[in-house]
Amino acid sequence: MKTPIAASWDVDSILRVGMQSLLDLFDDSCEGTLAVDDHGRIAWINDKYAAFLGLKSPEEALGKAVEEVIPNSRMREVIQNGKPILLDIMMIRDQPLVVMRIPLKDDAGKVIGALGFALYDRLQRLKPLVSKFAELNWALANTQKELAQLRHTKYSISSFVGVSPVSLELKHRARRAAQLDTTVLLLGETGTGKELLAHGIHAASGRAGKPFVGINIAAVPETLLEAEFFGVAAGAYTGADRKGRDGKFKIADGGTLFLDEVGDMPLQVQAKLLRVLQEQEIEPLGSNTIIKVDVRVIAATSHDLKQLVAEGRFRSDLYYRLNVLPIVLPPLRERVGDLDALCEHLLEQIAARTGMPQRELTPSARACLAAHRWPGNVRELRNALEQAGMLTDSIALTAEDFATILPPDAGGVEPAAPIAPAIDQIRPLGEAVAELEQKMIRSALASTGGNKALTARMLGISRATLYQKLAEFRLVSEN
Repeated sequence: MKTPIAASWDVDSILRVGMQSLLDLFDDSCEGTLAVDDHGRIAWINDKYAAFLGLKSPEEALGKAVEEVIPNSRMREVIQNGKPILLDIMMIRDQPLVVMRIPLKDDAGKVIGALGFALYDRLQRLKPLVSKFAELNWALANTQKELAQLRHTKYSISSFVGVSPVSLELKHRARRAAQLDTTVLLLGETGTGKELLAHGIHAASGRAGKPFVGINIAAVPETLLEAEFFGVAAGAYTGADRKGRDGKFKIADGGTLFLDEVGDMPLQVQAKLLRVLQEQEIEPLGSNTIIKVDVRVIAATSHDLKQLVAEGRFRSDLYYRLNVLPIVLPPLRERVGDLDALCEHLLEQIAARTGMPQRELTPSARACLAAHRWPGNVRELRNALEQAGMLTDSIALTAEDFATILPPDAGGVEPAAPIAPAIDQIRPLGEAVAELEQKMIRSALASTGGNKALTARMLGISRATLYQKLAEFRLVSEN
């Protein structure tokens, strides 16, 4: 129960006494106090503040514009907008002061002046507050930096390992696509490097300094896909974030949005995506506000989109909108000439990640890997190399190390017969490997018209090694 106010004290009296007590407290504890009228002229200043400002007496400042005495004062700003500035740091005579400014208003609410208080002449008194503020600023800056790194590309076009003619042509097309700032459609089997190439195209484009945002459509439930794309307005539905949430298009504004496995997109979302690509605007779920965005889309799929269109599972208008600049990534079996370079690159990565010694491939291992069909492409190759390295202590990996990892039927070779072959059909492994090497060299020479330099690049070996093999297999006279 509130205690009744004594009859001898009315509310106005209490307020007057309270204000006077507060002013006396500020005057005693602060480093300086002053008052200005509604024209910004100094009407009163205490002795302490006058002395700090280098004045002989308070009377010397009276009637002067506050800026004449304190050049960087913001008292006039308080008078003009009627809003207080509760905490500010101001430099006076090369010394920082923590100051507070409040407006003075009459009974009608009109601003008739302002009061200023220099609270502290040493910032050390605010050290706990300043330290906490600095700590929060540091944490915010770090978080923003980490987020910016996550939103930028991790690879360049040169990260796509390959020296074969088909790989060199692929990288040439990717660099050309980077300069055109149009929609790109990456087509290829799983594991061929579509995401890596999308990163590279963005990094070589004029949008490189802006976000690169990727979304795997196959990994997002259909019911959440629209929210992931377009965002959710605050309070759009029960359980939604009260502040709302930005979608991938908004996050990627100014940069690139990578749509992986676009062939798995539901028809309903396809229609909305088409509108965004045409109009460059989105409407978050639960909102009536249209937001303009500037996003370049790079789409990728391992499906035959033409077949999906024929089956009615993919919109033809969206297909033509995405298929502006198609780039086909060849499977690994069509660029066997890159195998040695890829293996060396992957073995370096595996050694760095696992801490194990870096493995090397013997000729028999190279021949074994070259004969495999690689349905999983580079991703399968990495897995095979890592498994082989885990299963042996030897630095050099041989064909035997891949025998159980790469079964013959997975490589497109005829399955082994159920009955064991006759003894006279079994040959030494070195002889069989040499025969396979001869066949590959002959085939490469035929495809390049006898060009030794190009043949060496296709096979992933040096020209010196090629000449050595030609002499060893007595193929020099043939070419």
